[in-house]
Amino acid sequence: MAKIGVIGGSGIYDIEELKDRKAKKVSTPFGEPSDEILIGKLAGKEVAFLARHGRGHRILPSELNYRANIFAMKKLGVERIISIGAVGSLKEERKPLEIVIPDQFVDRTNQARKTTFFGEGIAAHIAFAEPVCPQLCGVLYEAGKKTGVTIHKGGTYLNMEGPAFSTRAESFLYKKWGMDIIGMTNMPEAKLAREAEICFATLAMVTDYDCWHTSEDVTVDIIIQNLMKNSKAAKDILKNAIISMPDEKSCSCAESLKDAIITAKDAIPASTKKKLDIIIGRYLK
Repeated sequence: MAKIGVIGGSGIYDIEELKDRKAKKVSTPFGEPSDEILIGKLAGKEVAFLARHGRGHRILPSELNYRANIFAMKKLGVERIISIGAVGSLKEERKPLEIVIPDQFVDRTNQARKTTFFGEGIAAHIAFAEPVCPQLCGVLYEAGKKTGVTIHKGGTYLNMEGPAFSTRAESFLYKKWGMDIIGMTNMPEAKLAREAEICFATLAMVTDYDCWHTSEDVTVDIIIQNLMKNSKAAKDILKNAIISMPDEKSCSCAESLKDAIITAKDAIPASTKKKLDIIIGRYLK
């Protein structure tokens, strides 16, 4: 069982250093994940890797089946997820080619993505005041310092809708709100990982200054150029983090549902119990 999962975003479609690799198609009650999940060993530890947008980058952020992606990781026994993605910076001091490990999220998707496993006869409300795993963030930060890249620990990730980039008015608004970085994918993953009781942290690669900055407006060309430069640093951080990943956890992520399920056990439909068994099963015994 792969206890460490990696979700690779734009520019990260493979981890070349994975040994003994095999591609596994994972079925879920929520449909198909973005792609087959690549399972292999890195630094002697088994890792499950998923290309968020599919190989060849085929899937838009709003089209992603976030529930299937996270459920598939849970089904494979993943206990920690490192999510890598490209972001724009909303602060001068978060420069392109630097890395940010955010510790907060703000949702601006207007609920366009399915961000919960619950419903269909079961109600649950996770605590989400601290949306990322502090231990996993710490491991990533220390791993980043070893690479020599400039890495920032903490900050707020604004999850916009897309696929278009921000208008200049939106960009200035988000900057005025005090947001640090802007992206299109990580908040749904963080919510679903918490519901699945999986530790979660984001490794955000800064590619641009969005469009508030006077230097130049964000374009796909600029992003791709900086992604190519950033991807090696991200993979180096990932390798260092996996090498130094402690076996023991100091967080409470694995007990996120302990007091979150409100529905009486005997009121939950049998079909829903079956569907969510790997997530809620231990709380229904």
